[in-house]
Amino acid sequence: MPLFGPPNVDKLVAKGDISGLIDALEYPVPWRVRRDAALALGSMGGTDAVKPLIAALGDDHASVRLAATEALGKIGDRGSVEPLIDALGSRAVEIRKAAADALGQIGDPRALNPLVACLIDASWSVRRAAAEALGRIGDPRATEPLKVAFEDIDSNVRSAAAEALGALGSRPKGTVDASGGKATAADRD
Repeated sequence: MPLFGPPNVDKLVAKGDISGLIDALEYPVPWRVRRDAALALGSMGGTDAVKPLIAALGDDHASVRLAATEALGKIGDRGSVEPLIDALGSRAVEIRKAAADALGQIGDPRALNPLVACLIDASWSVRRAAAEALGRIGDPRATEPLKVAFEDIDSNVRSAAAEALGALGSRPKGTVDASGGKATAADRD
């Protein structure tokens, strides 16, 4: 039994103790300490936390992996793109969704093809997050896959695909824009 007990994440945050939070990412039990440390590091930012958060993507507890994924997105360091792309292959829907969100926040074009592949994920929430991320990345190569996603069975995915297409300067046929419904060049394709 540890002499001093688990780290107090709230106190570490109050002190701005990044290195203490990084140490807390490795605290064995309870897992909540690791999760809370990851969330705090995401809120506080800083590139010092990126490598430890990437290591936390391999944690035994899904809640810790999820928190690390979200934190990496908030920090936005491009060094986390490849590990986040790997997280798109997680068995946990929440982690795949968070990885797509994080990649969209970072906005690195290396995520384009992996996110396009997520447009056919079994989970509508992952498909929606992938469409939103593609819109944030802004690469025109996502236009055709997003047009296909606009035909998705789920209305949330269709809506996200329409918004992403709008961000890319394209509008799927049958949508109304801010011009009050007047035909545009996109409608005449």
